[in-house]
Amino acid sequence: MKRTLQAVCVLVLGASAGAAQDVTPDPAIEVDAARAELGKRMFYDTRLSGDTALSCASCHQPDKAFTDGEALSQAYTGAGHFRNAPTLANVGFREAWMHDGRLGTNLNDVAREMITETYLMNMDMRIMQERMKQDPVYRKMFAAAGMSEPSNGGARNALMDFMKTIQSRNAPFDTGEMSAAATRGQGIFEGKGGCVACHSGARFTDDKPHNTGVPTNPDIWSDPLRHSAFVTYAKFMGVENYMNLREDLGAYVRTHREETKRTFLTPSLRELKYTAPYMHNGTFATLADVVDFYDEGGGNDTAKDTRLQPLGLVPSEKADLIAFLESLSGDSFDTDAYVWREDDYDYELIENWREQSN
Repeated sequence: MKRTLQAVCVLVLGASAGAAQDVTPDPAIEVDAARAELGKRMFYDTRLSGDTALSCASCHQPDKAFTDGEALSQAYTGAGHFRNAPTLANVGFREAWMHDGRLGTNLNDVAREMITETYLMNMDMRIMQERMKQDPVYRKMFAAAGMSEPSNGGARNALMDFMKTIQSRNAPFDTGEMSAAATRGQGIFEGKGGCVACHSGARFTDDKPHNTGVPTNPDIWSDPLRHSAFVTYAKFMGVENYMNLREDLGAYVRTHREETKRTFLTPSLRELKYTAPYMHNGTFATLADVVDFYDEGGGNDTAKDTRLQPLGLVPSEKADLIAFLESLSGDSFDTDAYVWREDDYDYELIENWREQSN
């Protein structure tokens, strides 16, 4: 069976000769185990948001490959998001984050942005630090991770280490167990379909922005809560005439060049079985919808990538292509390795806390 797009790695779990082996697209990223465990607890803690209504897991749920199954995601109380939650599978291997690629340094920055952004978790990290200091479990876990006490920097590093552990495992494409239909679909993916032009490498993405003509999701503009969140974002990013804008400009916010309007980072194709609906705004409900879209040559946009042309796929070819795309999905992340199972977020508040020393 050909697997020409990438090298496949085997991650050994356990020291015994009969220990199970997970086949992964890339070698695991080395992290501090105690710090990653701390980050896992934080990931499911709603106290990381201003009004304690949202956790990271509210929009990044493990059984959905760390997406939320919604076309447009949740947002902080009184707002709504204007984009689809991307998967966190293999997120530690990325060099830029968000659909527009506006964050491009490290996952520490991503954690800070998600926690502090007003329309996301809307948390003052000084308050978050104080909340964690009043929790004896956090105090113990910070100490176990080599930190004297809960701190903002330590919290972001812990979340970063946890996210780096989220890695695809045992996809049929990697294990060599693809079906005959999926094998035929790979030929279409790399040949007639031309998908590999942008969906390349171990994560099946070139990490570059492209305009494919994805139609606008009208719910962004008809829902005042989502529209207000978009206005907040666009104003902060220096977008002109944002009050009258009725389109998501994508990576344009990074360059402010005309040719980058409505371009979005190529998404990873890993774990597609779990991450519907698709595209940056959740426009397409199924993989069949996505394949039909590209078979027609993408959407109607004067700035669309010129490589997108009608493919002329017959139904059997579409079915094979979908089978290949599904072969890029592996084991569920709804396991103890990725989920904090303990219900231990309650704690006694410190009386007269303003008068207590840290």
